[in-house]
Amino acid sequence: MKKLSVCVFCGARSGENPAFQDIATDMGQMLADQNWRLVYGAGDIGLMGAVARATQNAGGETFGVIPEHLLQLEVGKTDLSKFIVTENMHERKKVMFMNSDAFVVLPGGAGSLDEFFEVLTWGQIGLHKKPIFLLNVAGYWDPLIALIDHVIAQGFADTSLCDYFHAYGTIEEIKGHLSTL
Repeated sequence: MKKLSVCVFCGARSGENPAFQDIATDMGQMLADQNWRLVYGAGDIGLMGAVARATQNAGGETFGVIPEHLLQLEVGKTDLSKFIVTENMHERKKVMFMNSDAFVVLPGGAGSLDEFFEVLTWGQIGLHKKPIFLLNVAGYWDPLIALIDHVIAQGFADTSLCDYFHAYGTIEEIKGHLSTL
C-alpha cells in the first residue's frame, strides 16, 4: 500500500495568533502519527518550519521543495528526508503537486493563497481530483470563504466551485477525511 503524501501549504511567518503555530505543530505531529509523508515548501521558518520540525520530532517523513532564490530567505531545511531545490516557484509547485495525494492549507499569506488557488483551479478544470482542505483555525480563512461565495454570487463561478475544497476547524476533521484516501 502506498504511503499517503499530504502537501501542507502555510506561511513562512508565524502570524499574530499563537494558535497558528500550535496548529502547525499539531499538524506535523498528526502526519507523523499516521505515518503520512509531509510535502511542503522546505522552509525552516514560520509555520513551515513548525510543521516540519514537529513531523521530524515525531519520526515522520518529510519531503521539502524550495526554489533556489528562497534558500536563504526561507532558510532551506536541508535535514529533511528528501530536500529538493528547484529553479523557480513554478517548478516548486509542480514538484509539490506531483508528489502529493491531498492538500491542507494552514494560515499563510500571498504564497499560500497562490498555492491554494492553483490547485483549486486545476481541480475545477479537471486536471486532478485530489482533495483540498482549508484548516480554518480561529476563523482565519473566513474572509477567503466569503470571497469565494462573492465570486459565485457575482456570476464568475458556479456553485460547484465549493465542491473542490472543504474548510474544517480542526485537524481531527481533516484527519478523518484523509484516512479514507
